[in-house]
Amino acid sequence: MKQKNESSRNLQVALIGLATVVVIVFIIGWYVYEPVPVTIQGSAEVNEVRVSGKVPGRILHLYAEEGQQVNVGDTLVLIDSPEVRAKLAQANAAKAAAMAQQQKAHKGVRSETIEGAYEMWQKAEIGVDIAKKSYDRVERLFEKGVITAQNRDEVEAQYNAAVATAAAAKSQYSMAKNGAEEEDKLSTIALVDKAKGAIAEVEAFLAETVLISPISGEVSEVFPASGELVATGSPIMNIVDMNDIWFSFNVREDLLGEMKMGNLIAVTIPALDEKATLEITYVKALASYATWKATKATGQFDVKTFEVRATPTASIKDLRPGMSAIMERVIK
Repeated sequence: MKQKNESSRNLQVALIGLATVVVIVFIIGWYVYEPVPVTIQGSAEVNEVRVSGKVPGRILHLYAEEGQQVNVGDTLVLIDSPEVRAKLAQANAAKAAAMAQQQKAHKGVRSETIEGAYEMWQKAEIGVDIAKKSYDRVERLFEKGVITAQNRDEVEAQYNAAVATAAAAKSQYSMAKNGAEEEDKLSTIALVDKAKGAIAEVEAFLAETVLISPISGEVSEVFPASGELVATGSPIMNIVDMNDIWFSFNVREDLLGEMKMGNLIAVTIPALDEKATLEITYVKALASYATWKATKATGQFDVKTFEVRATPTASIKDLRPGMSAIMERVIK
């Protein structure tokens, strides 16, 4: 009887031990295979404007530094560009020359020049008169047989030359008196307009040596230092608009759930130890590089990643770009 009780006791201990092992294995399996909740994390982003110049030159002065608040129209950078100043001087000289040509064309020839042309014409007319008289005398002598035909031809040629000279002198006088042709006047006007256009172009480039702030915000980065050379389009500084801030989340499509345009989401901002409510304003699939590719033939599918942007429904004090936000739930 005693031996039977001993066997029964051993069996009970064994069963208890087995039950304990099963419970322990179950607990371990529960912790191992329990689904881990997915944490969706995003970060604060802001609208950023890059300030750069159209003309190459040397940084003469920087009027803003990193962390400084600036307003629209504030002067940020002064660039020294000797090449632009030289081109402006050339354009002004071309304009002065074109205006001188225009004044000359519209004013006409000087009176002294007109008088000189008239005197040359009258002198040529006197030459024609003398040549005509000589020709008439030689012609009568030729008719009487006193001189040869060759002598008569030489005198006739001199007379014709005098007539041609007088005609040319008269033409020069008429040109001097009438002044420039209308086409010449229009040509000088075009030259002046061209010079003015060149000046306007260079002045536009010269204005680009003084860079002003296109928005109100905070200077986040300054790239060159005073005295450094910058090329055309080189970035000089970045300005962020702290009033235009949002959060960006990268979410797998199987986790989108109720994340639709206009819905609200509750988040926690660890850096501020603060909760906030955001409104979804943007949902778009990212490029193919952000797509998770299935490796099995069945049971799985390619999962795209979507960018979800959400803006705070109320101002969040001390919120800075780059701060993280942990998504808690979607508020429909």
